[in-house]
Amino acid sequence: MDKNEIYKTLDKLSSKKSIKYAVYLSSIVVFIAIILLPPIIGIILKWNLMGQIFEQPQLLDRALNAVYASFGVAFLVSTIDVLTGLPFAWLITRGKYRILGVLDTLADMPFIVPTTALGYSLMLFWSTPQGVSQLFNTESLVSPGWLLVILLHFVFSYPVVVRVLVGALMDYRMEYEEAARTLGAAPFTADRTVTLPIIKSSIIAAFTLAFARSISETGATMMVAGTFENGAIFIKNMKLQNNYGPMVFVSFVLIAISATIFAVIRILGTKFKLPIRRVWPNAERKLSSKGIANFRNTISIIIFFSLVIIPSIFVAFPAVSAVFTDTLMDAFAGRRVWADFWQSIGLSYGVGALATVINVIIGLPMAVLIARKTLGRSTANIFDILTDIPIIIPSTALGASLSIFWKESFAFLPEIWPLIFAHLAITYPYYVKSMAAAIQRISIEYEEAARTLGARPFTVFRTIIFPLTKYSLFAGAIMIFTRSVSETGATVAVVEQLRTAPVLLVKWIPKNGAPELPATSLDVALGCGFLIVLSFVILLILRLVVGGERKG
Repeated sequence: MDKNEIYKTLDKLSSKKSIKYAVYLSSIVVFIAIILLPPIIGIILKWNLMGQIFEQPQLLDRALNAVYASFGVAFLVSTIDVLTGLPFAWLITRGKYRILGVLDTLADMPFIVPTTALGYSLMLFWSTPQGVSQLFNTESLVSPGWLLVILLHFVFSYPVVVRVLVGALMDYRMEYEEAARTLGAAPFTADRTVTLPIIKSSIIAAFTLAFARSISETGATMMVAGTFENGAIFIKNMKLQNNYGPMVFVSFVLIAISATIFAVIRILGTKFKLPIRRVWPNAERKLSSKGIANFRNTISIIIFFSLVIIPSIFVAFPAVSAVFTDTLMDAFAGRRVWADFWQSIGLSYGVGALATVINVIIGLPMAVLIARKTLGRSTANIFDILTDIPIIIPSTALGASLSIFWKESFAFLPEIWPLIFAHLAITYPYYVKSMAAAIQRISIEYEEAARTLGARPFTVFRTIIFPLTKYSLFAGAIMIFTRSVSETGATVAVVEQLRTAPVLLVKWIPKNGAPELPATSLDVALGCGFLIVLSFVILLILRLVVGGERKG
């Protein structure tokens, strides 16, 4: 059967309402059964212990302060992410230099570094004499605590914002912006009055994902927090003490408040109008000058390298030293701690690839359902909020809940399946949010016109929706893959025998407890270096194959 016959068959099937609703129903069932319910049921199984915290006023105050700290950091970091990520995404998509493709790939670097190793890297960079502190002749430029937590959360949430906004700007048709400039609008005015309103849904999605990412991160935060305690750290501390009552209480509060905040964002986001109608021609023409644009781009690049890239990969810099020692030969020969490393690398990339493929298949119908209100506005809004829940739950708590659910309810399953399900739950929202935002940007009139001319649903998707959202689809796939490869907290909670590369590297870091085999600092650095380089090469190849076309 050739391609045209396949298209005709799919066209016929897509025209049947029974098939259409079966696709959406299957997507909903898979989401509820595998993504949504397992972590919630895991919490419910310990629900009766929640009352214990109300009997301990000091512990209750500590829990509430941790919740306040979580939301305070999340709001601050997400706002900074959008303010700094939008100019950088603009540079990547509007620039004319070949090096911008490398910058685009480098933006995913913090995704690639295991979260705990990322925290360890920032600790080395900001808080030890071996890092940036030596430039200022001090032992520690930024001591562990709230400021270092903010820097860390900025590092791992910044790529989420950039990836969503790059996808939005790449999918965006510049004809509207160019028409405004043809009519005499300054570039800054055209961007503010035309482009930003069109990609508004993606800006909201980027803020939401960054916010949820900050709320949920546990492993890396533990490395840099010192005495600072937010909700995720509180949950981790309670889990270590097997004190499930306070853990369930804080998890429930984080989920309930976050879901409320996201619901408010959805409601107000649709009503919030961008931009301010008034135009200031002289001022905005000056802001559109080449000098201002170059200054903005320079600041964006400085922020990107000094606050994101260098701190996040600083742990791998000693890998250069390891190349000239026996450590490199030990690695290739599989000696000492390296015996299981390459197997763990294969497991990490295998699970990441599988999670990416499955999430694209089950997530695309959900994204269309949310964006096009296929089953009604209320249904779309409900699922839009529900898809946030997996990334609201701190990763360690999510892993613990999934472990309870899968191992107690489906003990016969091989350990690889709870691991895959955990990675599906963690990564699913990233794809759905980015694709839903991309589809919302497409005017519904295009699809209606195509249907009026006789196009069937599959043809509409193939010829209109896919071409206009392919960059966002690719961006979502990147976020799934890199998030899965770097996940540590949930993986540790779910598996006992299997070890992904991040889990193995965590065991190598002395601060996380004595490793089973004697790993040196060079082992840790070289292991992180291998993981970073291999992931970077994979992403670069994908970008060259899939993202070769760039918009001018």
